[in-house]
Amino acid sequence: MARAKIKVNIQNKQKTVVIPSGIRMLLRRCCQAVLILEKFPEEAEVDISFVDNAAIKQINKEHRDLDLVTDVLSFPLGDNGHYEHNPETGAALLGDIVLSFEKAKEQAEDFGHSLDREVAYLTVHSMLHLLGYDHVNGGKEAMIMREHEEAVMAAVGLLRDNAHVLNS
Repeated sequence: MARAKIKVNIQNKQKTVVIPSGIRMLLRRCCQAVLILEKFPEEAEVDISFVDNAAIKQINKEHRDLDLVTDVLSFPLGDNGHYEHNPETGAALLGDIVLSFEKAKEQAEDFGHSLDREVAYLTVHSMLHLLGYDHVNGGKEAMIMREHEEAVMAAVGLLRDNAHVLNS
């Protein structure tokens, strides 16, 4: 796999969940894999913040007028493939990812898979949003985004398990 250059700035702004060792490296690998599979043509930079449910609920209310807890929020800085650039490094500024580690832990337990897999998936999902993908209206766009998510997860060695698939 070709090497994409990305700087991932990660801040832990919560104290509810202990961050497992190796999680920061995993998220950096996920961000890099997204850029490689999407053939992103330049160096990039992204900021990831770990928050708790109360903080993400407040951010969701402020920015989306939704008074509820969610797992991850994406704040893209680009528009139609055009990004601002860091004047010091020249890297494209993709945007910010805000991830509720508390919600991710709850969802990992609900789906019966690891916290690593859940946080990696949420990061991949958010990175695709930063690159312009959307699933809100469903249909073909959502299907394409899902296919890209699964391709990236496979690339980082976190294949989908069947724990969250209902059998009839």
